[in-house]
Amino acid sequence: MRIIKEQGNMSTIRFETKLFKINSWTILRLPESASAKLPSRGMTMVTGTINGTPFKALLEPDGIYGPGKKPSHWFSPDKKLLDDAHAAAGDTVRVSIEPTKEWMEPEVPEDVRKALATSPKAEALWKDITPLARWDWIRWIRAVKTPETRQKHIEVALSKLNKGMRRPCCFNRNLCSEPYVSHNWVLLEPTQQGGSKSKMNEAKLGSSPQKM
Repeated sequence: MRIIKEQGNMSTIRFETKLFKINSWTILRLPESASAKLPSRGMTMVTGTINGTPFKALLEPDGIYGPGKKPSHWFSPDKKLLDDAHAAAGDTVRVSIEPTKEWMEPEVPEDVRKALATSPKAEALWKDITPLARWDWIRWIRAVKTPETRQKHIEVALSKLNKGMRRPCCFNRNLCSEPYVSHNWVLLEPTQQGGSKSKMNEAKLGSSPQKM
């Protein structure tokens, strides 16, 4: 990976990086020096381009944090973006990104939608909170290792929403919350194949590469 010196708009972060696979997902991981320029160590919404093709995505933290550590962010480009950018795992791509405060809506997993449908009060608050807050709840719900714990998180979220809580509390937002590509809440290396998938079915979780 190498950082390209920024020119013009200083809020634009430019770099090159090599795409890689974890399980069936193609992953774009930022160089640590590029990630360090983002406004947050937690999830960050960005707009940008890959090989000149525009996209908008939520950058997920890689779960590496603490003194002396070099954390980064990542996301999984979907098939359409990869096709439009003429890119695939193993390719080095040119990337430019800018943080944005205009958050795109998260894809709400089916089990969460069904739970919300059972409680008009919780569903009403869910619709009233910001897209950022909805992303927060979804990340908190999916940051588990077993289906049983996930169900418990959904039940707790429903209870908290019914009580008027707009964001989950006591949640380490520096963790990699996607179990399909992480182990102990740290993004897997390209050579690692596993994570928590053996304990939770990807389709059941509603996990999929982000839609642009």
